[in-house]
Amino acid sequence: MADTDERAAVAERAARAGARVANDRFRSDIDVETKGEDDVVTEADRAAQRTVIESIRETFPDDAIVGEEEDERKTVPETGAAWVIDPIDGTSNYVRDIRVWGTAVAAVVDGEPVAAATVAPALGDVYTADTDGAYRNGESMCVSDVSNPRRATVDPTLWWDFDSRDEYAAACEAIVRRFSDLRRFGAAQIVLPTVAAGGLEGTISNLRANPWDSVAGVFMVRQAGGKATDIEGNRWRHDSTGLVVSNGNLHDEVLDAARAIEGLD
Repeated sequence: MADTDERAAVAERAARAGARVANDRFRSDIDVETKGEDDVVTEADRAAQRTVIESIRETFPDDAIVGEEEDERKTVPETGAAWVIDPIDGTSNYVRDIRVWGTAVAAVVDGEPVAAATVAPALGDVYTADTDGAYRNGESMCVSDVSNPRRATVDPTLWWDFDSRDEYAAACEAIVRRFSDLRRFGAAQIVLPTVAAGGLEGTISNLRANPWDSVAGVFMVRQAGGKATDIEGNRWRHDSTGLVVSNGNLHDEVLDAARAIEGLD
């Protein structure tokens, strides 16, 4: 599609606009609602999403919107143009006054991302990707060149429900037995750009990721030279089961760790 440059610009502009709304309410006395035992939402999430959508609609009024909050569609269309939005990824961090959260926007055409932006205002970072590459604060970024598992750090990402804590424990054990260290950020759309920028060597989950938690960040990883597959090792897409992301050099080892969650290794 000839307008991919424009979509990249709109993705960044919309993510910045939504992030400003969220940041204005960060560390304030904001009401917190629950969507599940440990799934929270605030008015900041809704306000930020509305702002992101308004920003997109200024240029692309007819595109489909996939969004976490309110009544937006929840699946990525296989044909046509769409936008995938997470107004505050890391809301659990956000409501605990932890800075690790961001606003993520991805532009998708025929089911494949063509541009993405994640703005983390409390961290001072803006991550973007377009058809030419991936960037942090305007500078090109690339995955790490680590090829020794004993020098690698990996994140167990997404959220395992309370009835799946054996899988959560297995993910953590799989990482600490194979790699140098483990990080748990609690915000997939911060974890994925961190892999893209070389701060982590990988991230794993056996779960099916929501598109708003994953599409933007996976595109950034790929544009930065990394790799993303499902739990079977097939190329990851928005409806895949499992999210296995690495710097490429260590993908076999990272995939082995992900498969160990369900005893598949």
